[in-house]
Amino acid sequence: MADVDATHGTGNPPPDVLRAVEEGRASGDGGRTAFDADRPPSADLVSDCVHCGFCLTTCPTYTLWGEEMDSPRGRIHLIGQGLSGEPLSDSMVTHFDNCLGCMACVTACPSGVQYDRLIEDTRAQVERRHDRTGRDRALRTAIFALFPYPRRLRLLRGPLRAYQKSGLQKLVGRTGLLDRLAPTLATLESLAPRLVSVPRPPARVQARGPRRAVVGMLTGCVQSAFFPEVNSATVRVLAAEGCNVLIPSGQGCCGALSVHNGRRAEAQRFARKLIRLFETTGMDYFVVNAAGCGSSLKEYGELLADDPAYASRAAAFAAKVRDLAELLVELGPVAKRHPLPISVAYHDACHLGHAQGITAQPRALLAGIPELTVRPISEPEICCGSAGVWNVLNPVPAAELGDRKASAVLATGAQLLVTANPGCLMQVAAAIRRRGGSIALAHTAQVLDASIRGLGVSALL
Repeated sequence: MADVDATHGTGNPPPDVLRAVEEGRASGDGGRTAFDADRPPSADLVSDCVHCGFCLTTCPTYTLWGEEMDSPRGRIHLIGQGLSGEPLSDSMVTHFDNCLGCMACVTACPSGVQYDRLIEDTRAQVERRHDRTGRDRALRTAIFALFPYPRRLRLLRGPLRAYQKSGLQKLVGRTGLLDRLAPTLATLESLAPRLVSVPRPPARVQARGPRRAVVGMLTGCVQSAFFPEVNSATVRVLAAEGCNVLIPSGQGCCGALSVHNGRRAEAQRFARKLIRLFETTGMDYFVVNAAGCGSSLKEYGELLADDPAYASRAAAFAAKVRDLAELLVELGPVAKRHPLPISVAYHDACHLGHAQGITAQPRALLAGIPELTVRPISEPEICCGSAGVWNVLNPVPAAELGDRKASAVLATGAQLLVTANPGCLMQVAAAIRRRGGSIALAHTAQVLDASIRGLGVSALL
């Protein structure tokens, strides 16, 4: 078998894949075997799976449906079939599309199967080679013409605020018509958070007290448009902990949504632009406060490994990427924490906990706040159903997962739900509203900011 790193890193497929592709062409199927020769999923990585089943109970779709082909090991089996020359059937693509990409299976796997690499390479093949329905193509085109562009998202703020303030949102919700007639639109409508006006942070913020680090900061797409208060809190916390914060204008998408959905070339374009913007700033670290973005940014070296002009630059950039909680624990606290007598349920965003392995750091930061109590959420490994744009593409099962997570959150009896990803905040908030429940929600940065500034519990509730 070909060497795993060489196969994956250079884009050269193993010999058996090349044979399958050539045999497909010779047989007159137009080369429509499942995978072509451009970075197919690695046969060596497929063979790492021993089908033990440890992944099953952590997989959201298997938990929902109990369908073997909608489990990680089932999808790996399908990938293996594709590598053996099977065509990319509609059924096969459906099972690949059903995957949320939460990576809970990676955490659970005792064999160290790199499912994340397998599904990412498989999805890139699907996007290039599978003929989707007109409706599916139109929906995906609309999503990726909007969500990765923060300026376009910000244009929605005015109409959305008017819709929320007019009372029309409540009226539409009571009728239930939108859910029945247009479930995708209903999902988007339900996810929209209550918007607040927050000034954009300046391009440079000085550290309070002795400078300990210079950090660049990602403002993000959804985060900057719909949760600007999270970015503001992040800047204040970093400055309070001795960081000069650099926030140059002109930031775009980091490419996370694109790469997670098989749009590799698009993700590469976004990555190159972000690298060019920040690589000459002299930053020590690049700080991210959105879990999905952070996991992709840390993989820039792999994303651009085949680009001779960017390979080394991308690897150097990725080495500086830190999640906010990760960096704060690495630096150690210097700013005084004031008491917050509040009970908190902490939700592990999948791409923070599973993809980046960051679970202890946010809890350590919360535990460092006097009088704050952290309560565990049951089934923490099960995704809330957000998964980037998966909830928009799959509104019905996403709502089921959201309701399941909302039940677990409300069962804690906590006053505040804390997480570190905008998608999770929107998804869980929508599910809690559907259930008629009530709980305040905040990003980890907002809790730290309230404690450091001595704002009290009222700032979070």
